[in-house]
Amino acid sequence: MNLKKTVVALAAAATFSGTVAAEELSVAATPVPHAEILEFVKPQLAEQGVELDVKVFTDYIQPNIQVDQKRMDANFFQHKPYLDEFNAGRGTNLVTVTGVHVEPFGAYSSKIDSLDELEEGAVVAIPNDPTNGGRALLLLQKAGLIKLEDASKITATPRDIAENPKDLDFKELEAATLPRILNQVDVALINTNYALEAGLNPTEDALVIEGSDSPYVNILVARPDNKDSEAMQKLAAALNSEAVKDFILKNYEGAVVPAY
Repeated sequence: MNLKKTVVALAAAATFSGTVAAEELSVAATPVPHAEILEFVKPQLAEQGVELDVKVFTDYIQPNIQVDQKRMDANFFQHKPYLDEFNAGRGTNLVTVTGVHVEPFGAYSSKIDSLDELEEGAVVAIPNDPTNGGRALLLLQKAGLIKLEDASKITATPRDIAENPKDLDFKELEAATLPRILNQVDVALINTNYALEAGLNPTEDALVIEGSDSPYVNILVARPDNKDSEAMQKLAAALNSEAVKDFILKNYEGAVVPAY
């Protein structure tokens, strides 16, 4: 049999057997809970002809850069206020595919059991990125510790504090480092994914935590050129399934809340 006939025969055999090459979809994610949720849906997607390749990152910058530069197809780690700020600051045009869950943001301490115990001049660590730093300050404002010049500014920084009765000393640090320096400060405002990685239980250990009305829904993010692809839409549907909702409720016990 000549080469041409061999190729035709192999193609026919593949068609007859129903074998279809899986489409690969690469997704950047932070470890907990994002990568865990993606690993959970991987078998379901495989049955639909999508091979999900999950790459774990421990920072909030590279996942967006990787997608923007087309090294990855999508990412799953952030909320929309952060994405909006990133796009504006970096000149990128990443877009939301679907919302998945909320991770209520909390304040933690290894030194005190209540925010009422904070002494004058206490050191408070918050994330140094604009949206999560602002989110931390909004939570402290809600707890009555400070008052911002603009009570609703989601990108507030310590410079936007109008009233600070206890003269709290704010330290702005990379979000991923906050659990590691918890014993070096009086209070740290920590994103739930990093709190979970550090073995903290947000529903039990947080001194104050956001309610279920949080606007910070974690989203699946892609580019305009691939957000509507068949594989991406299959992933979006899987992340919004009842199976994932049950997985979140069972495994995170209120530390992560479905947003659909």
